Amino acid sequence: MSIRISRRRFLARAGAAGVIGAVGAQAFSQSFASDSPNDQISVGVIGLGWRGSELLSQVSRLRGVRVVSLCDVDSALLEKAHQQFPGAQQCVDLRRVLDDPGIDAVLIATCNHWHCLAAIWACEAGKDVYVEKPLAHSLWEGRQLVNATRRYGRVLQTGMQQRSDPMQDEIRSFLHNEKSLGGIREVVAVRFGTRASIGKRSAPLPMPTTLDYDLWLGPGKDEPIYRDKLHYDWHWDWNTGNGECANWGVHVLDDVRNVVFEDRVRLPKRIACSGGRLAWNDAGKTPNVQLAYLDADGIPVFFALSNLSESRDSKQPLRYDQVDSGYIVLCEGGSYHGCRGRGIAYDLDGKEIRKFSGDSGGGHLGNFFDVIRSRKHSSLKADAETGHYSAGWTHLLNAAYRSATESDVKLIDAAAGQSIVFDKLQTILNAQLDSHCASRSDNSVRMSGLLLVDNVDERFEGQTSAEANRHLARREYRSPYIVPTINA
Repeated sequence: MSIRISRRRFLARAGAAGVIGAVGAQAFSQSFASDSPNDQISVGVIGLGWRGSELLSQVSRLRGVRVVSLCDVDSALLEKAHQQFPGAQQCVDLRRVLDDPGIDAVLIATCNHWHCLAAIWACEAGKDVYVEKPLAHSLWEGRQLVNATRRYGRVLQTGMQQRSDPMQDEIRSFLHNEKSLGGIREVVAVRFGTRASIGKRSAPLPMPTTLDYDLWLGPGKDEPIYRDKLHYDWHWDWNTGNGECANWGVHVLDDVRNVVFEDRVRLPKRIACSGGRLAWNDAGKTPNVQLAYLDADGIPVFFALSNLSESRDSKQPLRYDQVDSGYIVLCEGGSYHGCRGRGIAYDLDGKEIRKFSGDSGGGHLGNFFDVIRSRKHSSLKADAETGHYSAGWTHLLNAAYRSATESDVKLIDAAAGQSIVFDKLQTILNAQLDSHCASRSDNSVRMSGLLLVDNVDERFEGQTSAEANRHLARREYRSPYIVPTINA
């Protein structure tokens, strides 16, 4: 069954909304604990799963930085990390790390729902912060964290490492200064990466005996978990994660904000999002297929995501014009195809004009520690506000998707007028879903209406926005794990 919807129907639903178409020397002196030998930066690492272990590996190669504290709510992960850093103290409760006056900075690699509160508590405790992406679990939370860094004068870097790749500056100059490809017409951003089903249990998952479940849950709701694994697969539960859109999609969309729009577009003006969790009958709640339109100040951005292989008999991900996780900038005189660490520009005939090569942002963590020493916040490659807006694109998309109410509407059709790009995206997604025998005849596929974005209040506006705004706003928190409201 096709998942095509007529342009007339899509535009009719849009209705009257329109056609889619610096810190002083005192702060510096306070930034290091008085007993830090040889001006070394003493670090605590909070969250020791896959990403936390990667950060530990990177820190171990940096001069002038020492890991003095390891923290995780799972003692099994804690012990594993302690074998690598036997001299570091071990903590289960992150508050013990934050209370330690000998720690200058923390690296936070927890579940998403802990990012904001852990980082705010760290700022309040006088620590500088590196926090993984997305910056926060919601758009509202992100704004509180931005305000916290300003109130307490802390250095905060978020884990969007492509920002530290020198290649990005070259591409921006190529597109905007040299204008080698002419004006930008539209943008395609894709995250096509294969994952597997997370399973579905008939009875709730028993918690590991090594886990402090109350601390793991923290600000989240106490809900039964029916997936097969606790760790990592929390990404696909709205209670603790934000789906693939904010897991990998945020990297791609951050590249678009950074390279294509030079950060001039903070949040899109209008969006519509469709998708579903298709082909897998598992316990995941977030979509594994998404297709969306974003109006980036008059330039259409089409975003597509799929965690399914290109076909049922293949292990390879989908591709759009040879790009699986990256973006394509379609210009008057050609196109630029960008991925992490590399990119190619072509003319209108498909002839290669120029190649770009980078290091995928290997110096990102080093940039964070350089700024801790200099206190030149403007030198940060991905500060709190940058992380807030880039994550905001994904929060808006997810909120739009979650607000959908019509079960019979399929993946969204082209936006303003004709869009060969959108038609092609829809075609390859349909072919993929057909190959996986993914049913689209029930309410497994959802589509939002066109939603307008208020860039000042950072929320949707209009009569149909209430449900979508509920997913952007302050959530109900479990005491005492309550994210505070912090005014600018």
